[in-house]
Amino acid sequence: MPSDTTEIKEKIIQFIKQKGPSLPVHIAKEINTSTLFTSAFLSELLSEKLLRASHMRVGTSPVYFIPEDEAKLENFSKFLKSKEKESFELLKKEKFLKDAEQQPAIRVALREIKDFAIPFKDNEEIIWRYMTSPESEFLNPKNVEEEKINTQKIDVSSTDIRNIQQENKQENVEKEIKKEFEKSEETKKIRKAKRIKKAKTEKQNPKFFEKIKDFSKERNIEILDMIDFRKGEIILKIKEKEKEMVLIAFDKKKISEGEIIKAYKKANELGLDYIILSKSETSKKINELIKAIKKLHSIENLESQNLKTDFRTI
Repeated sequence: MPSDTTEIKEKIIQFIKQKGPSLPVHIAKEINTSTLFTSAFLSELLSEKLLRASHMRVGTSPVYFIPEDEAKLENFSKFLKSKEKESFELLKKEKFLKDAEQQPAIRVALREIKDFAIPFKDNEEIIWRYMTSPESEFLNPKNVEEEKINTQKIDVSSTDIRNIQQENKQENVEKEIKKEFEKSEETKKIRKAKRIKKAKTEKQNPKFFEKIKDFSKERNIEILDMIDFRKGEIILKIKEKEKEMVLIAFDKKKISEGEIIKAYKKANELGLDYIILSKSETSKKINELIKAIKKLHSIENLESQNLKTDFRTI
């Protein structure tokens, strides 16, 4: 590995300028060193603000790019998951989307594609803009061309200040969006959800939906749609190993037989297999009941041979 770190970092920057947004493995090959050392140089370049890294991941790695090439991240949109790809295509086509008018699954996906979906507020309403579409195009379309001309005349120091202000503004808006989304009453499905009052002595736990998202990521489960979202219960359509299923999550430590039957009925309505998620292991009684049913062939009536329940058809 060359000893002149300045020379290596300059080589990295020149490579990314020529090739556009790049992955560490390709950069490592270009500078003829290991991915580990390359990651160290990339980290320094990030801290020096000479490079930026994407929020999305290709495999386990972010994409590195020079600040003025942010729009070229579009080339990596093919690596987005299905619902995220759908929201990306919709936002790219429309340029601006009103958060309240979107389906729950699209609203969730928009919050995941931070590289492409930039939030701002208009009269307390959350608006998502595509990364190359300025706010002014939504707020005042007539002045778009004039703003572009004025932007070109701004000196470097002013641009830096404006970028910092924009980053701070975006961060604040994202925080407000997260709070608003958690308390959202825009749709019938979400209207009853998420307002769980906690006693003063109760410990502060992570949000239930965040736990489900973490569980999904660990299991490589893709969330396709939000079917229902109410206090203590979330029903999602998911895909695991190319198979679509229903995930019913209960925000409680113990689940009853009635809740298992309820989950079964909901999954049966949708014609899908289902997964039940709770905060702890199921009781011994429930586990024994499940094992017993697996071995059960049928239940017949002594009084009438015509009356029976055949468990092979259930």
